[in-house]
Amino acid sequence: MANTIDSPDSELSNSPESNGTDGAASDAEPADTSAAPPDPEAVVDASDDSLPVEELMYGDGHAAIPEIPSIKSDGSIEIDQLTPVDFDPEDLRQRLRTMMLSRRLDEKMLTLLKQGKGHFHIGCAGHEAVQSAISRYSIPGQGPGHDWFCFYYRDLCMALSLGMTTREAFLAHMAKADDPNSGGRQMPEHFGLPHLNVMTTASSVGAQFNPGLGFALSIQQRGDDNYVYVSCGDGATSQGDFHEALNWAAREQAPALFLVQDNKYAISVPIDEQTAGGTPYKLAAGYEGLSRMRVDGTNFFASASAAKAAIEHIRAGKGPVCLVADVVRLLPHSSSDDHTKYRTPDELEADRQIDPISRMEAALIAEDLITEEEVDAMREEVHEDVDAAAEWAKKQADPAPETATKHVFFEGELDITYNSEDDVDEDAEPIVMVDAINRTLKEEMARDESIIVYGEDVAGDKGGVFTATKDLTAEFGGDRCFNSPLAEGSIVGTAVGYAASGYKPVVEIQFADYIWPAMQQLRNQVAPFRYRSNDGWSCPMVVRVPCGGYIHGGLCHSQNIESIFGHTPGLKVAMPSTAADTKGLLATAIRMEDPVLFLEHKALYRAASARTPTPPENYTLPFGKARVAREGSDLTIIAYGLMVQKALNVAKELEKDDVDVEVIDLRTIVPLDSETILDSVKKTNRALVVYEDQEFIGFGAEIAAQIGDEAFQYLDAPIRRVAGEFTPIPFAHSLERAVLPSDEGIFEAARDLVAF
Repeated sequence: MANTIDSPDSELSNSPESNGTDGAASDAEPADTSAAPPDPEAVVDASDDSLPVEELMYGDGHAAIPEIPSIKSDGSIEIDQLTPVDFDPEDLRQRLRTMMLSRRLDEKMLTLLKQGKGHFHIGCAGHEAVQSAISRYSIPGQGPGHDWFCFYYRDLCMALSLGMTTREAFLAHMAKADDPNSGGRQMPEHFGLPHLNVMTTASSVGAQFNPGLGFALSIQQRGDDNYVYVSCGDGATSQGDFHEALNWAAREQAPALFLVQDNKYAISVPIDEQTAGGTPYKLAAGYEGLSRMRVDGTNFFASASAAKAAIEHIRAGKGPVCLVADVVRLLPHSSSDDHTKYRTPDELEADRQIDPISRMEAALIAEDLITEEEVDAMREEVHEDVDAAAEWAKKQADPAPETATKHVFFEGELDITYNSEDDVDEDAEPIVMVDAINRTLKEEMARDESIIVYGEDVAGDKGGVFTATKDLTAEFGGDRCFNSPLAEGSIVGTAVGYAASGYKPVVEIQFADYIWPAMQQLRNQVAPFRYRSNDGWSCPMVVRVPCGGYIHGGLCHSQNIESIFGHTPGLKVAMPSTAADTKGLLATAIRMEDPVLFLEHKALYRAASARTPTPPENYTLPFGKARVAREGSDLTIIAYGLMVQKALNVAKELEKDDVDVEVIDLRTIVPLDSETILDSVKKTNRALVVYEDQEFIGFGAEIAAQIGDEAFQYLDAPIRRVAGEFTPIPFAHSLERAVLPSDEGIFEAARDLVAF
């Protein structure tokens, strides 16, 4: 038997043809993609009688067990062929049992669904062999020093192989209170096991790629030799995040294994309608520094050969690997799908003929490592264990309704002693807002070595387009302040992995207008990270975002985004109006345990109106505590960001007419200090809400609604709003002035309210 895999980019096929012998395909005549793997570049002719095979019965018919595993490589990794003699027999028997367990769980959960004991299922059947193989070379555990795992929803066998129990699987399926993945908050198969370093899984396809890369970069930064497993199906490789992650990982030689479990379907869409070249293996060829392999994922020994070589390569610091495993999907996409609507009976039967469990059984029987009778007994034992676990899980408690709103945010005590405005020496040197940001970052990075700063253009002498990160690289090194690729989704996504593994990332999105590629990560990954894991996982980070108009920035350098992200549970949002508040709130944001969107109005960066005496080192201010920027008795103006100064300007003008205006500076959007707002309105009996964003569905509408709900009986006039027009921000000065709030417009609204 051969000892090594064939030459680079060669491949031996194990896809059975109808005659039961090994089949091969050519470029001119592609193989049937329903059987794994297709072999467009095979170098061995299936009709060659010299190819040694042993015919064994398994599944519903006959198929061949090739003596040489089917692996394709780009030649950058030496791969030794592993056979049953390279494994401890008991280990192989246990791996077969775990694969059987995974399969039986799929079957039992579908039965329970029909009985009303569960609401959803998505199966692993057909993917078991490659997952079991990779788990053998992985080190589960909690925290740094162990491997990290970013799953997708078909990784049941991987979870079981790492240590998830049968009972835990049923707790998840039945959405019980003690489900270790999410406490019943997520659908089944959305794994998240902190004790095994399995990151909480989001439903969004491809959402795991960049967080996985973040884990890999954190491993690299610590100098550890562990690795991160990032798993997906073939359909997910159509997502841009896949390519962003491969690009960055290849550039940094990050210790990541990107496993593509290619079962040839993205729900009902076949791979030839998804992927150029018919396989993600070809997609991965364009990234220099990324090694790639393609393996028959239904063959445990081929998969183990590839997994061992790939993981050893990664642990040795030689860079990332994309491993494409050709597998079969033996069940519909999910319990909500009917694959007979788009797959033929012959195609489904062809997949059953290369069932990875049947192949594993056949291989072990052929090597006299197990008998058919022992296989039957093992299967019966697994059935009994699964049935017993299901009965146990049915009796466990459902989540208590009163816990449904818990863990949206961190609920513990922060070790922060807050300052007050009185702690700022009025004789201290004046500082502008952008310099306050820079000084705060320097102080915090000196205080805490886990803080890292990155984004587009933030490093080196440039220090960001607004100089907010100037000198950070020189002072703290290129591993703590560095440039990222120009990919906002990757910037935020990698911050998830960094944060979840113990770092405190402070990342910059260059303009609010360009945050939208990161919306998937912010809304579906970052914000619900703690909630969906039932407080098992968190990803505290700060996302700094310059925002706002009045700088002639046009449509894509003037946007305000607080209303959208204020509507995102799990995300805290700040928007200060002065340099001192910026320093205090940014330091607090960095020290918090929640993700924070820190909005910085560009027009205030160097504005005299935002300049204040420099606060002391370690100056912190609490979130959720508004500032009374000016006391008054006749009218309350509620504002934030640049609008605070405009409100103060109007208050000064109205003072000439003996109108006493109180100005409330919110400082944070989430949490919102409703108490200070309502107390002021109850005193003045009039409320004007001023904000720069479009009036329609802007954040000021929420403030007005709260005042209407809680202080209506105190009002002597209608609640008024002054805000932007419902239009993008135009470039020309005259046009920009026409759509954004002006001092004059605010003055007129305030005067009308006072006169009402």
